[in-house]
Amino acid sequence: MKLLAPLLTTAVLAFCSVSVYSASETPNRSPKPDLVKGEASYTAVCVACHNADGNASIAINPKLSQQHPEYLLKQLQEFKSGKRKDPVMQGMVAGLSDADMLNISAWLASKPGKLGFAKDKEAVALGERIYRGGLPDRQIAACAGCHSPNGAGIPAQYPRLAGQNADYVSKTLHDFRDGKRGNSLQMTGVTAKMNDKEIKAVSDYIAGLR
Repeated sequence: MKLLAPLLTTAVLAFCSVSVYSASETPNRSPKPDLVKGEASYTAVCVACHNADGNASIAINPKLSQQHPEYLLKQLQEFKSGKRKDPVMQGMVAGLSDADMLNISAWLASKPGKLGFAKDKEAVALGERIYRGGLPDRQIAACAGCHSPNGAGIPAQYPRLAGQNADYVSKTLHDFRDGKRGNSLQMTGVTAKMNDKEIKAVSDYIAGLR
């Protein structure tokens, strides 16, 4: 019994020290976005090109509303670091902090995206064929495999495409193909095998996805 008492005391002290350490330890957590601040930052920096609700009416600019916040944050960070090249966007994000970019991305994700429409009736069949099934004979992958059949994309991995401005999609695909955009090796590989007609057709089809 004389030996047991000191052992019990030691065990209790050890347990208490572990409990205190665990309670005081702060786990690494991502900061929670502030939508109010996100809207304020967006209005100050982005609204002229992407509209008040993120649904850009200028055809060459992307619609950003309802986009996956993780994807938006990644793009903003890569504009700022220079991994994604665009002199206009690099200037716009230069003054944004990590918290600003997180807040803007979350606010845009909360806004509903507006539907778009395919305009080229003759090309829409080719666009649908490429988007849904790819061109296996030329090893061009189906867009739907990553961006889903309805264009919803996959959060944190692949962007939402449904209703996106056709001119913007076309420019983006050309930029990947021509080496002007290099922040996705996967997209560079896919577009390298596409011709202008195919890019135009799939871009127009994407604009009408819903």
